[in-house]
Amino acid sequence: MSDVTTAESGRLRITLVRSTIGRPSDQERTVRALGLRRLHHTVERPDHPSVRGMVTKVRHLVTVEELPAGDGSVG
Repeated sequence: MSDVTTAESGRLRITLVRSTIGRPSDQERTVRALGLRRLHHTVERPDHPSVRGMVTKVRHLVTVEELPAGDGSVG
């Protein structure tokens, strides 16, 4: 198989900056699926098309930073 590994594709740092209160339930579920639980909570996710699609759906609620490949915690 020729799967692209996380180290080669990089990562996305996603931060919830706007509340999901008053938003459609599908947007709230998308935020939760990304792993975001509260305002200003930050998570790192692999840079995959599925994650990018979720970020695009809630782009008005989050900020995204692209981390270069190989930039991760050692250990």
